[in-house]
Amino acid sequence: MKNKKSNFSEWYSEVIQEAELADIRYNVKGFLAHMPWSVRTMKNMYCIVERELEKKGHEPAWFPALIPESYFKKEAEHAEGFSADVFWVTEGGSDNTKFSERLALRPTSETAMYSMFSLWIRTWRDLPYKIYQSCQVWRFEGKSTRPFIRGREFYWTEAHDVFETKEEAEKQVEEDRDTTCNVLKEFAIPFIFFKRPEHDKFKGAVSTYAADSIMPDGKIIQLPSTHFLGQNFSKAFNIKFVDKKGDEKYAWQTCYGPAVWRIFGTLVAIHGDDKGLILPPSIAPLVAVIIPIYFKGSDEKVMEKANAIKKLLESRCISAKVDDRAEHTPGWKYNYWELKGVPIRIEVGPKDIEKKQLVLVRRDTGEKAAIKESELVEKITKFSEEIQSNLAKRAEKFFKEHISEANDMAQLKKILEEQGGLVKVEWCGSEECADYIKAETVGGDIRGTPLGKEEKPKGNCIWCGNKAEQAVYVGKAY
Repeated sequence: MKNKKSNFSEWYSEVIQEAELADIRYNVKGFLAHMPWSVRTMKNMYCIVERELEKKGHEPAWFPALIPESYFKKEAEHAEGFSADVFWVTEGGSDNTKFSERLALRPTSETAMYSMFSLWIRTWRDLPYKIYQSCQVWRFEGKSTRPFIRGREFYWTEAHDVFETKEEAEKQVEEDRDTTCNVLKEFAIPFIFFKRPEHDKFKGAVSTYAADSIMPDGKIIQLPSTHFLGQNFSKAFNIKFVDKKGDEKYAWQTCYGPAVWRIFGTLVAIHGDDKGLILPPSIAPLVAVIIPIYFKGSDEKVMEKANAIKKLLESRCISAKVDDRAEHTPGWKYNYWELKGVPIRIEVGPKDIEKKQLVLVRRDTGEKAAIKESELVEKITKFSEEIQSNLAKRAEKFFKEHISEANDMAQLKKILEEQGGLVKVEWCGSEECADYIKAETVGGDIRGTPLGKEEKPKGNCIWCGNKAEQAVYVGKAY
């Protein structure tokens, strides 16, 4: 395995391949064949996201993957913003029948959903209306693609909400931030929730907010984003309701997109080490793997004990597996399951059976502990909590070490080149200055101001020298 610290890019590619997460050999650029270990992990992640959304009043829905071009063009700014990203379907059937209009493979579902919202929402009694779907989306990504970070097909959840008032919609943005906090905590991923600058907002939105984390190579990765849409889409799609006074009004809207696919790539990168993955117990397909250690004549006895351990753990809702493959040595199995990132290894041999003990090994620290059989469930639970906490602390430490401040362009360039991360600077608010900063730093984007923690600027714009309007953070993003 490549060294993660000195060669993150090659390490990441190797982990994806060796841990059997995805196969990039599918013959369409930007599309992956997803393998069972990553899918099982992401299904657990989806459960966490969907549970959190439903707890906050969202209902599940499924919408078509194909969007008529006429729908897509209704909100002009949105259509223009996504025009370069769309895969178009123009014909079908064995005779290549041409469709009357082009159909877009959804790059996001505002236009598909909102055409139906205009039929479903009639009065104030229908509001608030909050739904979500977990699905694939497709974007004709022009940049270099990378598994689970940037692709032309990816997997996410999107929530779309409709309200009577502006205040309710703005409150939903706060709720989305809370959802992001709760979800990313489960995945042990630190972040800052930014309000994006005006020039970098979602096309068709009034304002955009997003969670940014820092990858091991110092680059910034955007995780869940939420958008206050105002009445832009409700006016374009004629989403109206009759209020309590009998007056007809346009609705207020928000949308929210936690991309499980990209979050998965982020946790692979942040938590993994030179042995492979380290998965948080909260989302690992297996919390514990049981390795039987045989000696001559002990096979049946050891296997019986290993299966009893599995049965006990599963009765307590702790996912476990016995690796009973006879063709591999215990050492080979240790390496295999360390590569997969299983949080806890349980070793059991004839001597352990005699002593009524088991050996537990933590994936995050490598710490070994011989425990009494009777303590197994208690210790597995304790170790799981400690591993979850330790991964969060390690990630937070790295994150904080890569938050900096720069007073001039030379300092900003030096920090971004040498360690990356997020760098606080003062900015006049001009898009022109933002473009100059990005060009001068070779990719340093203004990520925005932290929502709820805005800092007043004290000096002048780092580029033009005029009075600063905002204290913002700059980083090189994927």
